[in-house]
Amino acid sequence: MNELLIGLVGALIATNQPLAVSNLIQQKTGVSVAVVNPDDPAEKELARLMAGDDAALDEVDKWIRENSAFAAQGAGESKEALNRRIRARLDSVRKDYQDFLKRYPDSARGHLAYGTFLNDIGEEDAAVAQCETAAQLDPRNPAAWNQIANYCGEHGPITNAFVDYARAIELDPSEPVYYRNLATTVYLFRKDAKEFYGLDEPQVFDKSLALYRKAMQLDPQNFLLATDYAESYYGIHPLRTNDALAAWTNALQAAHDDNERAGVGIHLARIKMAAGRFAEARCQLDDVTNAAFADARRRLERSIADREKDATNPIAAGLATNPPVAPTNGPGQGP
Repeated sequence: MNELLIGLVGALIATNQPLAVSNLIQQKTGVSVAVVNPDDPAEKELARLMAGDDAALDEVDKWIRENSAFAAQGAGESKEALNRRIRARLDSVRKDYQDFLKRYPDSARGHLAYGTFLNDIGEEDAAVAQCETAAQLDPRNPAAWNQIANYCGEHGPITNAFVDYARAIELDPSEPVYYRNLATTVYLFRKDAKEFYGLDEPQVFDKSLALYRKAMQLDPQNFLLATDYAESYYGIHPLRTNDALAAWTNALQAAHDDNERAGVGIHLARIKMAAGRFAEARCQLDDVTNAAFADARRRLERSIADREKDATNPIAAGLATNPPVAPTNGPGQGP
């Protein structure tokens, strides 16, 4: 099931829908590596429950997509009616989890699964409570610490996110999601990272980038991960041109279709333009023939022309950067 649409289920039924949509974009999950006994009756029941959870979310996903298609044709049920149907479907899953945990209150995986479900539908406070219980019952489950860190990354304290992501990595150093999550958090909260790790800003960038690279070593074909890493270079000044170009070239190799390749081509041209390599930037844009990127290409072509003009007219460029200030009269003086 599409991860964004899973989250949109929660956004749709949440009281504060704009906040829910914002939160779900940052939602990231991990994978539990706990070894379980497949013959354990509780584990068998939990497996069925988790399969039912997935089926319910798939069904709700289908309802949302179908109703959106009907609405585009002037049909479909009202938002209120769809909300009621979704709530009823998800409440049945909620009840199943609650019944299971009443009978198996020490099931760490049960609490974690329930917490993941609650997170999927936008109930983050209730979700983290379940994940904290899971971590208490099984402190060696990295997915629980990752989920708790996700919550701290959104709601604070940020330093707890640093600690809990590191704990998840220590418990499962082969899971790329944990490195990616920590890399993103270090990058976004650079001031907190500087104080927590005792680093200056360039060193904080280096730490974040190193974590991204480790994630990519473990998941080299993940295009979204590769673009996250490459986009990080936009925030670094002065621009690390060669590193940025290498990052976007790597993303190009991980691209799956022409849309993704064209998008990377735009970024490569933008980096070359920023570095003053205008002819190379134009050549890069010549390869972007996807019609979906025609507007982006035209805007970038204009930007290249403007920057090249400024570069060949340093006086005009200096005036644009530091425009002359009109003289003013002193205090108490008339015009």
